[in-house]
Amino acid sequence: MNFSEVFKLSSLLCKFSPDGKYLASCVQYRLVVRDASTLQILQLYTCLDQIQHLEWSADSLFILCALYKRGLVQVWSLEQPEWHCKIDEGSAGLVASCWGPDGRHILNTTEFHLRITVWSLCTKSVSYIKYPKACQQGITFTRDGRYLALAERRDCRDYVSIFVCSDWQLLRHFDTDTQDLAGIEWAPNGCVLAVWDSCLEVRILNHVTWKMITEFGHPATVNNPKIVVYKEAEKSPPLGHLAFPPPRAVAGPLTSSESKYEIASMPVSLQTLKPAADRANPRIGVGALAFSPDNYFLATRNDSIPNAVWIWDIRKLRLLAVLEQLCAVRAFQWGPQQPRLAICTGGSKVYLWSPAGCVSVQVPGEGDFQVLSLCWHPSGDSLALLSKDHFCLCFLEMEEGVHTAFGQRGDCT
Repeated sequence: MNFSEVFKLSSLLCKFSPDGKYLASCVQYRLVVRDASTLQILQLYTCLDQIQHLEWSADSLFILCALYKRGLVQVWSLEQPEWHCKIDEGSAGLVASCWGPDGRHILNTTEFHLRITVWSLCTKSVSYIKYPKACQQGITFTRDGRYLALAERRDCRDYVSIFVCSDWQLLRHFDTDTQDLAGIEWAPNGCVLAVWDSCLEVRILNHVTWKMITEFGHPATVNNPKIVVYKEAEKSPPLGHLAFPPPRAVAGPLTSSESKYEIASMPVSLQTLKPAADRANPRIGVGALAFSPDNYFLATRNDSIPNAVWIWDIRKLRLLAVLEQLCAVRAFQWGPQQPRLAICTGGSKVYLWSPAGCVSVQVPGEGDFQVLSLCWHPSGDSLALLSKDHFCLCFLEMEEGVHTAFGQRGDCT
């Protein structure tokens, strides 16, 4: 693996364009657009205040920058750098902003979720959608961009409204019969809409009958010999090696030391975390999950076992592997082209799993680069690693070099 130099970053705002040609990042109130292959700066835009949200249009021609504190959205064009657009929500405020599927409409959610304002960049027309619910995922578009589903809260009850994206007219409106709707999502074919209350467990449903096929539990003890449990372990320094001068003290374990994966012997007891019962909305249950691009694997994280990533074989409907890290898992994401999972824990390493095994890779450079988040290039051959104040790119071996990448760098077991 190879790494780029380190660049400045604010608020973890760094995203590849959908076509993979560009990389946008934010430094306070500046928007920097780079060539994704050379990392040379192509455009530099200046916003009116610190940028708090960044999003590419679907055609990679425009970039939306949301300045929530000011209730503003600024839009920039890559084809016409001198063109710009400013949307001011005024006293209504702004808490969320996103693109419509066509890349020419912007949906702004006002403070207290009083309404969603739909702005057209082409006609400058404005449409209003009332009663959006403040929840985990309350807006979802069909893949073909024809329809919008919106979670609503009216009179202490949950509803969903379906809108036609061509004119933003209401098509359907119905009660969801949920206690406290947490999110909605369209099926890939756009024929079915999923609505859920919470995601405490992982249940797999048949897409034809919508009956439960199986339920994936996350026990604290793994004792099935068919399951491979990879445990991250600190590498022992070579004999006679002395660190001089002594490394500076930093927060969190293993921020600068190298590590490797070891295969644990059964049974394996995973580290558990007791939920904070005295706090509102304690983290409990399955807090993150993602299917691989080929739909062969599912990765999950149970918030009560925060150091572990569970990898399930969907074809056989069984647990395949567990990766137990030395620190709590902050984020994971599948590569877009292959079943390759990238994981970060807030330390100076990035972890990769594939069916061939897993690897721990130290991020080089002076000081400690603490990886808080990550995002894949659409091609899957590079990965942006994000820290609090910086980012860098990690370049992976291509298909013919997969075994080299997983077998030589980072002690794959």
